Amino acid sequence: MTALDLSSPVAVVGTGTMGQGIAQVALVAGHPVRLYDAVAGRAREAAVAIGSRLDRLVEKDRLTAVERDAARARLTPVEELAGLADCALVVEAVLERLDVKQELFRALEDVVGEDCLLATNTSSLSVTAIGGALRNPGRFVGLHFFNPAPLLPLVEVVSGFATDVTSATRAYETARAWGKTPVACADTPGFIVNRIARPFYAEAFAVYEAQGADPATIDAVLRESGGFRMGAFELTDLIGQDVNESVTHSVWQSFFQDVRFTPSLAQRRLVESGRLGRKTGQGWYDYREGAERAEPHTAEKHRPPAYVGVEGDLGPAAELLAMIREAGIEVREVDEEQGSHLALPGGGRLELADGRTSVEFEDVVYFDLALDYRKATRIALSASQDTSAQVLSEAIGLFQALGKDVSVIGDVPGMIVARTVARIVDLAHDAVAKGVATEEDIDTAMRLGVNYPLGPFEWSRRLGNTWACFLLEDLHQRDPSGRYAPSLALYKHSYATEKREGSS
Repeated sequence: MTALDLSSPVAVVGTGTMGQGIAQVALVAGHPVRLYDAVAGRAREAAVAIGSRLDRLVEKDRLTAVERDAARARLTPVEELAGLADCALVVEAVLERLDVKQELFRALEDVVGEDCLLATNTSSLSVTAIGGALRNPGRFVGLHFFNPAPLLPLVEVVSGFATDVTSATRAYETARAWGKTPVACADTPGFIVNRIARPFYAEAFAVYEAQGADPATIDAVLRESGGFRMGAFELTDLIGQDVNESVTHSVWQSFFQDVRFTPSLAQRRLVESGRLGRKTGQGWYDYREGAERAEPHTAEKHRPPAYVGVEGDLGPAAELLAMIREAGIEVREVDEEQGSHLALPGGGRLELADGRTSVEFEDVVYFDLALDYRKATRIALSASQDTSAQVLSEAIGLFQALGKDVSVIGDVPGMIVARTVARIVDLAHDAVAKGVATEEDIDTAMRLGVNYPLGPFEWSRRLGNTWACFLLEDLHQRDPSGRYAPSLALYKHSYATEKREGSS
């Protein structure tokens, strides 16, 4: 099944920001486009707004004047659903209410031809449930664009329980013909991106709720160590706390209140207080005029240790050994049989976050995971109240000697980046095992949909296929609520890997 022919008219119902964006995408691709909105006059207003955006594309040399004029000529606002009768595809972008969408599509079935493809841009409702109201749900599919639709390349092509393969394939190929990057997924709460992205927010909020660190510090660690474009607190302020919490709550409820998706009480209080982020002037941060910018906690300068001992290869943090030597600090081989770690002159150990807490051991300082230890500009350390001042000072000084800012956080198991990445990897494995999407499509979706530096499976291969499972098992021992219990899919994958490596 191929993409829709460019001569085939495409309709967009609902002319808000998302509807206008989708219409612009189809229009620039070369289709005749019909615009419809239930509110009289809105479709005409949307057509004018789209025309203005086409003008800006010409100003930016992304479209020629001839192409703009041709696109404008193909754009038609209509006042009645009957004006969509000849369309080959109708994409809905109306209010996120099941009854509203079902009523719309029932009405459309009486208007369009039998071979017209019907699509919803829902981000939170079940494609199956919306399509369940139709006489022919086989031609119904989800086409979830990301905002702003003309700029963001990702489109989740969602097959409901009754969606025909031919319909899903045609939708997929059409999105690709429009210059988008489609990914195929089954109808599951949150689809790919909003399902697998939940830990990025949830774990940052959990560290905050445990008084492990303040929002500015957590965000800085996620950006400067984890390689994420934005931290969880600043990103949710940008999205809107009410919007982000609503998606989280929807996914949690849809999974029958699965503890892995439990919403944040701290975020709930923020929403209740009306501090919704940038749009209200206050959220996690204060955006009002004259407000002081929140800065991350950064440790004062400490003297680096004269030497460090090394036990094992440090796993994902192995690059640190070369960096330490390059900084002029002696590296000595030790044999303490206490697992991979750096031994400090003061008698303490420096270990990569593994899901355990510092208080369980004598003078152990944990350091967080980094996407790239050479490029990272900040490293988080965690220690308990019983950790000796000398050991902590040596740990801080060591990373400062490597050119890093250092943030010391509370004794939080799994720290910030490590626990976040481990949970994202786990949800990704679980999604593949349950037929939601392929590994490749999940990696593509998370890179393009939420700008992650690596897809979950790329992270997993880089860190080692057992790393996430073992970290989560340690976390689960310390928080047996079930939130951190590795999924069966990750457990089987990790132990199969360990078995293969043990027999090789």
